[in-house]
Amino acid sequence: MIQTADDGDLRVVTIDRPGQRNALRPTDLEDLKAAIEGADTPVVLLRGAGPAFCAGADLDSVADLDDPEAFAKLGQRVADTIEGSESVVVAAIDGAARGGGVELALACDVRVATPRATLGEPGVRLGLFGAWGGTVRLPRIVGEGHALDLSLSGRVVDAEEALQMGLVSRIVDDPRAVAESIADNDHQSLRIIKARLRDRGRDAAQLDADRFDAEAEAFATLHEANVDDIAASRDN
Repeated sequence: MIQTADDGDLRVVTIDRPGQRNALRPTDLEDLKAAIEGADTPVVLLRGAGPAFCAGADLDSVADLDDPEAFAKLGQRVADTIEGSESVVVAAIDGAARGGGVELALACDVRVATPRATLGEPGVRLGLFGAWGGTVRLPRIVGEGHALDLSLSGRVVDAEEALQMGLVSRIVDDPRAVAESIADNDHQSLRIIKARLRDRGRDAAQLDADRFDAEAEAFATLHEANVDDIAASRDN
């Protein structure tokens, strides 16, 4: 479920599935895309309800997909919508961001972590990988070395390490205050600066979607036999 609340110059978009650590089903992705597209505020704050930012794709949904490529492309469209929005989108990473949750954060213009934030790409442990544009954005943001380390190891980094590698831009107790301070600036300047600084190249995204189709089919088979192990991997 996606909740939207407008407050002056700020739209707050909340991924509201705390019992599932805000993991996203296809319907949630569609609603998230609509929430970003419908924003007419200069700044959007993307956050998660409860103790996590976003655990990424809902693994049960992935196992049941009839068309994994379409799901990958949907995730890419959501990330592209975030990146291409005229609004400045601030990711408020409070608690765990995993997999697709990291990919959505990568699409945001500013990533702000709280001291409780942890980030990781655990797909390699599950026979999956980030197909929502993360293989393009992650090396662009943190460099190829850090991107390979995170993606190939599946390890989780805390807020301090994420800051050191440039995965987040700052650590604060109140991410909303950061979003509000950005919204206090000239709105036209915000749009122009975002448009000029953004790299719009995404040629590798289609390759990710194609590959994810094959990987998700294998994952669905493993999921049936390893539900408990997968859940444990997602929580670590």
